[in-house]
Amino acid sequence: MSSDVRFTDFKSDKQPTWCPGCGDFGTMNGMMKALANTGNDPDNTFVVAGIGCSGKIGTYMHSYALHGVHGRALPVGTGVKLANPDLEVMVAGGDGDGYSIGAGHFVHAVRRNVDMTYVVMDNRIYGLTKGQASPTSREDFETSTTPEGPQQPPVNPLALALAAGATFIAQSFSTDAQRHAEIVQEAIEHDGFGFVNVFSPCVTFNDVDTYDYFRDSLVDVAEEGHDRTDYDAAKEKILDADKEYQGVIWQDESSVPYDQKHGLDENMSEIDEGAPEGAMDLVREFY
Repeated sequence: MSSDVRFTDFKSDKQPTWCPGCGDFGTMNGMMKALANTGNDPDNTFVVAGIGCSGKIGTYMHSYALHGVHGRALPVGTGVKLANPDLEVMVAGGDGDGYSIGAGHFVHAVRRNVDMTYVVMDNRIYGLTKGQASPTSREDFETSTTPEGPQQPPVNPLALALAAGATFIAQSFSTDAQRHAEIVQEAIEHDGFGFVNVFSPCVTFNDVDTYDYFRDSLVDVAEEGHDRTDYDAAKEKILDADKEYQGVIWQDESSVPYDQKHGLDENMSEIDEGAPEGAMDLVREFY
């Protein structure tokens, strides 16, 4: 940990290839600011990403990183954190990656409550594959593959997390730079699984859930005097389909992380001298 780290220290020398105006720029900047503000540095940070536009984020951030396969970022992040509890592990994904093929992993990562952070860039569209409806798209959202809309209700990721036993649930808006960074920072500082769903507009394929829409619609729960430790109040906000909320909606202050609960506090990434013959060769084969 260091107090001298700046968020620019987390920038890699690779230039992002996201569309100009993509919400993922703001999402990533907030993640880097939050990591720096919590005293982390690139040498103790591990970023895991899935597939989709958001999956590129590990390339654009200067840290240890792994670009996983579709929907499987959370299992990798869990393994990294349990193998080396000293690392700050941040998993990044999109609404398609996290709430479609990765939904099962999402539920189990939430309930295990491993001490890591999950940031989902929710643009309510499949951007990388050119504009198909995603799990969080509106029921009447017209795309090339759903000309009359998906005709099914969108997934509510916050409700899914709450039902799975989440200990930290938050939502932010990528272009609200300071607030977004604050919310991600709180997720990092939480003892347990910190989940942040980020409204990260797709300027190319989604002309409904735009920057203007979120600016006009967002309600910050902090300005409403919301008590994040009140489970019933959190559930009411999460199930309110008429409003878009920003802020920390639920936090269990008695949360005990999985690794602490089960005494997994040793670095297991190094194999002792007494390891079975050929073990290191096996590790290197998959590393």
